Amino acid sequence: MNILNPRKAPNKLMVDQAEDDDDISTVKLHPEKLNDLGIMVGDPVLLVGKRRRTTLCIALENDSDNCKEGNIYMSRGTRKNLNVKLADTVTCKVPGEVPNLTKVDIRAFDDTIEGVTGDITQTFLAPYFKDAFRPLHKGDCFTVRGNFKAVEFKVFETEPKEFGIYASNTVLFAQGEPYKREDDDMAQDVGYEDIGGCRKQMAQIREMIELPLRHPLLFKTLGVKPPRGVLLYGPPGSGKTLIARAVANETGAFFFLINGPEIMSKQSGQAEENLRKAFDEAEKNSPAIIFIDNWTQSHQREIRQTERLKDVLSRSCLH
Repeated sequence: MNILNPRKAPNKLMVDQAEDDDDISTVKLHPEKLNDLGIMVGDPVLLVGKRRRTTLCIALENDSDNCKEGNIYMSRGTRKNLNVKLADTVTCKVPGEVPNLTKVDIRAFDDTIEGVTGDITQTFLAPYFKDAFRPLHKGDCFTVRGNFKAVEFKVFETEPKEFGIYASNTVLFAQGEPYKREDDDMAQDVGYEDIGGCRKQMAQIREMIELPLRHPLLFKTLGVKPPRGVLLYGPPGSGKTLIARAVANETGAFFFLINGPEIMSKQSGQAEENLRKAFDEAEKNSPAIIFIDNWTQSHQREIRQTERLKDVLSRSCLH
């Protein structure tokens, strides 16, 4: 039995296993669900998974007798792009106008092209996109099989929007350096579920940081000024930076890390200038979270640096 109520949340669907585990281009839904959402077979749909991860797919009809109306059937690759697992929930949206992509930049993962010779673009990507009109989303990963080899690729850039359809006139750039697997592992988003033993602290932090970022009009309506900063303190390894990254990922905010000692300078006014540059960069990528990591080996020195940092922020009118 589906635990989701289709009447209350018609576009909230439970993730289920697709028959083709390599195809990230399509998802399948129950015929009644397609009709309920106003989606025709072959329409592009925008899927939203965990931590605001999104991808674009083509909606198809699942006419299997075992198909459930509240489920959406997707491949392993699509689940990876959405950062979800089987039985998780995703949101299915009609994206409106979906453009044909003019340019895309695609790179192969370095560990999947070891021993591969020849032109990778002509051997793998050209046949994969030929006459297929595949949907692509910036940040997506997909696997192409050919010549008894499976090569994994990552979509780096797309124009004119972050998602669209790869058409016959789309210009493909695939000559850049191969993408390192460890870079992709480091880029994996950290979420609230990755943090343990800080339930009370996380509740307070979410109330002070996440609420103003996601619902700024709430504070404006109530006439209350939202918190502008939070001080996290604790011994090294207690999870201060991890918590800050988790909040940024969960809220979709731009994350800017500053090491406290790095912004300090012997020259008068230089520390303030360094902070202004950081805040200007964050303003360009609003909403943003600036995390100032001020830990040092000496606790007494940490206290002195914290006091000086407060003074710099005060004089910079940035607190």
